[in-house]
Amino acid sequence: MAAVSEKKMGVMELTFIVTVNMMGSGIIMLPANMAQVGAISLLSWIVTALGSLAIAYSFAQAGVFNQRSGGMAAYAEDAYGKDGYFNVFFLYFLSLAIANVAVASSALGYLAAFFPVLTSSAISTCVGVIALLWITTVANFGGPKLTGRIGAITVWGVILPVGFISIAGWFWFNGQTFSEAWNPKGLSIGEGMGSSISLTLWAFLGMESASQNASAVENPKRDVPLACMFGTLGAAVIYILSTTVIQGIVPNADLAKSTGPFGLAYTQMFSPAVGSTVMALAAMACVGSLLGWQFTLAQTAKDAADTHMFPAIFGKASAAGAPIAGMVIMGVVQSIMALSTISPDLSKQFAALVNLAVVTNVVPYIVSLSALFVIMRNAGVDPGVYKRNAVIAVIAMLYSVYALYASGKDAVLGGMLVMAIGFIIYGFIAPRFAPRTASANAG
Repeated sequence: MAAVSEKKMGVMELTFIVTVNMMGSGIIMLPANMAQVGAISLLSWIVTALGSLAIAYSFAQAGVFNQRSGGMAAYAEDAYGKDGYFNVFFLYFLSLAIANVAVASSALGYLAAFFPVLTSSAISTCVGVIALLWITTVANFGGPKLTGRIGAITVWGVILPVGFISIAGWFWFNGQTFSEAWNPKGLSIGEGMGSSISLTLWAFLGMESASQNASAVENPKRDVPLACMFGTLGAAVIYILSTTVIQGIVPNADLAKSTGPFGLAYTQMFSPAVGSTVMALAAMACVGSLLGWQFTLAQTAKDAADTHMFPAIFGKASAAGAPIAGMVIMGVVQSIMALSTISPDLSKQFAALVNLAVVTNVVPYIVSLSALFVIMRNAGVDPGVYKRNAVIAVIAMLYSVYALYASGKDAVLGGMLVMAIGFIIYGFIAPRFAPRTASANAG
C-alpha cells in the first residue's frame, strides 16, 4: 500500500495545483479596472474571499461524495436530473467561451505596449482580439500534448511578477498615493464593497475544478477540502496584496487608464525596460492561458457530444486527438462575442465580458451547490458533517446570489437570455433521455 500512496498527491501538492489553476491570467487586468472605482474597491476582496472559500469548500465536499465525471453538471444531476445536468453544463461551457474573449482582451492590452496600433481604435481592438482567438484556436489543431506543455511554462509569466510585487512591492508603496486613490467617487462603504464583486470573483473562477483531482489524492476526504481551502486562501492573499500595493505605487488616474497595470507598476518601481519585460511575460502568460482554455472548451464540447448532450459534430476528433470541427465552431461563436462587446476602451470591454462570464458561472454554481443536500443524503453522511456542510453551502449560495446582483442588470439580462436558449436546445435533445410513458406507448 505504501508504494501506491507514494504516487498520489498530498495536501501541499494539491494546494499548489489549486492555486496555480486559479491564478492563470485572471489577475492581470484587475488593478486597472478596480482603479476606475478607486482603492475602496479593494473592500470587494473581503466579501469575495469569504464567499469563494465557502464555494470552494462546498464543491470539495460535493466532489468527495460524488466522484462521477462531469463536475458541477454531475452534482446538479443528482438533484435535478438530466435537464439540470445539461443546463449547468451549457451555461458553464458558454462562460468558458466568454472568459476566453476576456483573456484575449487582456493579452491584447499587454501586447499594445509593443504594438500601439492594436488599441488605437475600437475596430483595431476588436480585430486584434478576434485574431488572437483564431491564432490560439488553430494552434490547438496539433493536439493536447503541446498545449499542455506550453501552458505549464507560460503560467509563470503571471505568477512570478504578481508574486514578487505582492512581497517586495511594499518597499515602493507610498501612503499618500494610496490615500489619494481611496475614494475619488465618494462611495459609501457598502457601495465600495459591492463595486467590484464581479471583477474579484472573476479572479477565483476555476476553484470548482479542484475536486476533479480527488482520485489522484492519497486521502481525498481529508485532503481535497483542505487543499481547496488553502489554495483559495493562498490565491486570495496574493490577489489582495498585489492589487493593494499597486494602488500605492501608481497614481490612480494613470492606473485606471492603463492597458497593462503590472507593467506600469514595474516601470515605476524599476525602469521602462523592466516594465516592458513584465508586459512581455504577461502577454505570453495570457496567450498561453488562452491556448489551454481554447482546447479545454473544445474538449468539453466533445465530452458532451460523446454523451449525446451536444451535436455529434463536436465529437469528431483528428488523429492527433483535436476536435477541430468543434474548435472552428467555437472560434466563430467567440468572434461574435468579441463583436458584440466591441468598445474603444479595452477596460470597458474587459469589464463587460467579465460581468457576463461571472453570471454564466454563478448560476451553475447555485444549481450545483443546492444539489449538495441530495448528494449528502444519498451518501449517508454523518448528521454533524451534514449540518456543517449545509451551513457553509448556504453561505456560498447567498454570496453567489449577491454576486449575480452586483454584476449589473445588463450582465444578468445577458445571462438569462443564454439560459433561455439553453432550455430551448435541451427541448430538442430531451427525448433522448426521457423514458417512454404508457400513453406514449399506447399511441
